[in-house]
Amino acid sequence: MIRDATRADLAVLRDLFLQARRETFHWTDPLLFRLQDFDIQTEGEAVMVAEVEGLIAGFVSWWAPENFVHHLFVGKSYMRRGIGKSLLQAALSRMEGPARLKCSQRNESAIAFYVALGWRVLEPGHSEDGPYFLMEFPGRTKTPES
Repeated sequence: MIRDATRADLAVLRDLFLQARRETFHWTDPLLFRLQDFDIQTEGEAVMVAEVEGLIAGFVSWWAPENFVHHLFVGKSYMRRGIGKSLLQAALSRMEGPARLKCSQRNESAIAFYVALGWRVLEPGHSEDGPYFLMEFPGRTKTPES
């Protein structure tokens, strides 16, 4: 089940965010990731969670004013079950027009995941976290009668 995150989810989301980044971004010093990062990095963003048997399996967050997907993480034991795809589709369904995200160039499995879902690489870039690809999903457009 995909639903909007609530304050009651915060403790689980903080832990999931910390653990998933330590596992995913193995090229980064794990001590740089902190439990409070979730609150800081998702402030003002829309957040949805995926639940499996009442437990949070993953989440997506996005900055709605710019249709920018900021985070998509699924717990290790829930991967390869379509949860990431479902979360991303749920977020995209709330957006109008193209959506964008940045994906670390080192995260080859994530790049392949996004490309398989129809995202395309627009351009490379570089941030304090290292090289990334700016990616875009064409999105949907509003028709005059909708």
